[in-house]
Amino acid sequence: MTHSFRHTALAALIALAPLTAAAAPAEVGTPALAWQSVGTLSPAAGYAENIGVAGLVQGTFGDYIIVGGGANFPAGGPLTGGAKVTYPDVYVLRATPAGLTETDHAQMPYPVGYGVSVTTPDGVLYFGGSTDETGARAVTRLTAPNGKLHTETLPALPFALQNGVAAYDKGTVYLGGGKQDGTLSKKFYTYDVKTGMLSSLPDFPGEAREQSVAEFLGGRLYVFSGGASVAYTDGYAYDPKTRTWTEVKGPNVDGTPVSLLGARSVRLNADEMLVVGGFNHEIYNWAVSNLNTLQGEEKDAFRAHYFTMSPEDYHWNRDILVYNAKTDAWRTVGQLPFPAPCGEALVMAKGALYSISGEIKPGVRSPRLYRGLFVK
Repeated sequence: MTHSFRHTALAALIALAPLTAAAAPAEVGTPALAWQSVGTLSPAAGYAENIGVAGLVQGTFGDYIIVGGGANFPAGGPLTGGAKVTYPDVYVLRATPAGLTETDHAQMPYPVGYGVSVTTPDGVLYFGGSTDETGARAVTRLTAPNGKLHTETLPALPFALQNGVAAYDKGTVYLGGGKQDGTLSKKFYTYDVKTGMLSSLPDFPGEAREQSVAEFLGGRLYVFSGGASVAYTDGYAYDPKTRTWTEVKGPNVDGTPVSLLGARSVRLNADEMLVVGGFNHEIYNWAVSNLNTLQGEEKDAFRAHYFTMSPEDYHWNRDILVYNAKTDAWRTVGQLPFPAPCGEALVMAKGALYSISGEIKPGVRSPRLYRGLFVK
């Protein structure tokens, strides 16, 4: 089906006229992006409205964005005991100078969410990430010829994968981390796109974690942040030539460490990546500690307070961060003019950056789609 988005201007966003969109530059300066709202996705099958999801399948195929799956709490969040629902719905969106047009809304054979997505020249590869036993190990190639979703099942992984990371370079996908067979893992691998062969790499040197961000820059795989019982603010690079990991500069704003747990990233050019979102590490650590140690009425009171805080009170990262692998340095290129998301889809298409849905506080999703234009 074809569905045109409402192009609603948000008063709180940066005025867009006159602006000229450009391809991602060789090096991003400040300010670099101007944002506008470009509507919402159509509702999932069987639902009257789209309330947003987190943990989406994401990627691009030519001028098309492939996005979908993910999970939310349609009957209320963690405080009220509402069930978390994961969806099989996947959308194809065509990027145009005017915004986005939905050209297809299809169903995967099982719910998909919190897996690992990576864009390759031949389509989007999606690893694991399903509440279905078969889907949790599946590898699927998603393409969109003529704007219609096409899926191809590839040889499955030998383990279930959730909340890991992946990056592509020259026919090889580097993937790992997250939960493997339900346990946080330091294991990383290469996946040969042509043969489906999986080969082990040296273990990740940091603590085992999930929901990190990763990109392949300057000949190396970079992995930043993530979390477990605490949120991490470190970074590491893997060199395929030497088969070694090296610690690199962790995400920061003017020297102050920043958590990118739950954030999403895009590769801007050969040496730079851009990151949107991320839990505040101090509040995350405080919450996890209390939820794991408090008992009885004290825990109930904490839950009632924590899950009813406003989105602003969680202090999720609103700084748009760029990492340069050549200089091993981070810089900000402005702040988000909308609530900082975690678990959103973040993709580049037709020279613009798109932030799609995601969580804006624990248990609460946003249905909004935002477009960021690189300003000449």
